[in-house]
Amino acid sequence: MNRLSNVRRIVSVAALAMFAATAHATPGIKVLSEAPNDGPIKYTVKMVSKSFGNEQETRTIRSGQTDDFTWQGTAPSGAQAVPDGCPGAASVPKSADGQAVRQVQIRFAPVVGDNGSANVQISFRAYAPKGTNKVTVGGKSLQCPVDNRLSQIVRFSMPTSTGSKKTVTLDDGTQLTVTASRK
Repeated sequence: MNRLSNVRRIVSVAALAMFAATAHATPGIKVLSEAPNDGPIKYTVKMVSKSFGNEQETRTIRSGQTDDFTWQGTAPSGAQAVPDGCPGAASVPKSADGQAVRQVQIRFAPVVGDNGSANVQISFRAYAPKGTNKVTVGGKSLQCPVDNRLSQIVRFSMPTSTGSKKTVTLDDGTQLTVTASRK
């Protein structure tokens, strides 16, 4: 009986040792980020500009996609008519009643790398009339809006972890602040 007891003890110890070795063989789990790098990113673009006003937009996008949006509003100097005969009148953004309006178009394109950092490209196009100018076209005197335009592409890198923020300044002093949040 003593011998049977010793065998049971040895078998129990061997089974316990084998279980312990198996438990230690599995690697630990390491969390690298809040969401996969190709998952959706909620971002806010905030614009502060003397020429084009202050605006903010929050959207959701995945890495490798582009997002286009437009802000449109009353011109900073008030409503301005755009006579058809004005040079470049066809390219001036107008309201339904033909008044020149302030318009900002943004294309936002992030690509997130394996490290969770995004390479971002923003295409920025803006127009705002800035007063009027007397122009003579075909013998007629017209009051045409003075164009204030800006077109610029900026590229930068930023982390995509929740609360990450990056501010870039455009050539005219307009500031764009991008804030990221992982879903």
